[in-house]
Amino acid sequence: MPQLSLPDLIAAAQSGASLISFPTDTVPALAARPEAAGLIYAAKQRSKSKPLILMGASSADLWEFATGSQAERLVWQQVAAQYWPGALTLVLPASAKLCPAMNPTDPTSIGLRLPNHPVARHILALTGALATTSVNRSGEPALLTLSEINRQFPEVGTLSERELAELESRLTDSESGSSQPASQPSSQPSTVAKWTGDGWQILRQGEIRLA
Repeated sequence: MPQLSLPDLIAAAQSGASLISFPTDTVPALAARPEAAGLIYAAKQRSKSKPLILMGASSADLWEFATGSQAERLVWQQVAAQYWPGALTLVLPASAKLCPAMNPTDPTSIGLRLPNHPVARHILALTGALATTSVNRSGEPALLTLSEINRQFPEVGTLSERELAELESRLTDSESGSSQPASQPSSQPSTVAKWTGDGWQILRQGEIRLA
């Protein structure tokens, strides 16, 4: 798939028939509509035992995919208020709204993340929450540049470097007054913390250390 304009990238994702990639505050995301998550597993040659992460533009876009008691939701929201947007994935009990294709072997849980990157959040605001993971073949290092992604995954839609730079500049300028500026992309994946019912279990340690 050639590099796309922003409207065409959004349309490709919304169609449910295509994969797209965009930058985040950690590594670039490989993304699809949740019901089309099988495209990600096929492209990455990824085991169905490894769940995907649901990424959204705001926490409000994500909470409906998790279910828990009022007390649990209060704990989750307090953690999210401290670390989101950011490199933290919260693995929570999944609600009935979750598409099972996101986690084929255990559809009772879902990883949720709100990235601290203006381009990622802008795209997600237009597409709705997407199934995501890193861009790479399973077991290989994450790809970090557009040229690598376009070469190894020619079927995946991306913005051109020029359009990406212009979009990021425009969005960064519009967010310059934000109390929490976007972080610079890193090569580390997000920290993954799973809710156990009475606390958090760290499944993957990234740059965020959960207090």
